[in-house]
Amino acid sequence: MWNNLPNILTFSRILAIPVIIGLLLFVDDPLGSWLAFSAYTYACLTDFFDGYVARAWHLQSAFGRFLDPIADKLLIASVLLMLVGIDRFSGPTVLPAAVILCREILVSGLREFLAQVPVSVPVTALAKWKTLIQMLALGFLLVGPVGPNFGPLTTTEVGVWGLWGAALLTLITGYDYLRAGLLYIIETDVGPGEEPATSSGEDGGSL
Repeated sequence: MWNNLPNILTFSRILAIPVIIGLLLFVDDPLGSWLAFSAYTYACLTDFFDGYVARAWHLQSAFGRFLDPIADKLLIASVLLMLVGIDRFSGPTVLPAAVILCREILVSGLREFLAQVPVSVPVTALAKWKTLIQMLALGFLLVGPVGPNFGPLTTTEVGVWGLWGAALLTLITGYDYLRAGLLYIIETDVGPGEEPATSSGEDGGSL
């Protein structure tokens, strides 16, 4: 599995996390922020190319399906926590960061649960937009005060607004997973001596 290019790309995304953290902590600005941004950009690109290569070259594997979402969540969570730790944003802006982290934990738990039952929740176009906005927002925040201005907004302000937008989409897309899990639990969770409710199949399939 380690000679599988998509898996190598995915694993390299995990290896990029300590590089990003080390650059932010131990390399002075502006070099540290720009190098951290470069390492983060590489990690984001692997998120696209590992899936593309796996599909194009027919290299899908169970290990890749297991590792890919873990690598994504480790990257996002680590960068968010690091940005808070170095005071790149604070105050009310911590709220969307908390929403994103809580959603990642919720979705991980629901995916683990739904993987054991005949319920699927495919990735929607809105979820893809959420991921894109989230990645861009974190990129702006990594550059932060050493970045250029975009009209009346600083690089940090652009990142903060992007983070709020990503948090809003996070709530919407996270509801799909929560709804699928709760519907299945309501239909199948019965008391002693009771028969499971029969489903017509309309609500138990893909959302």
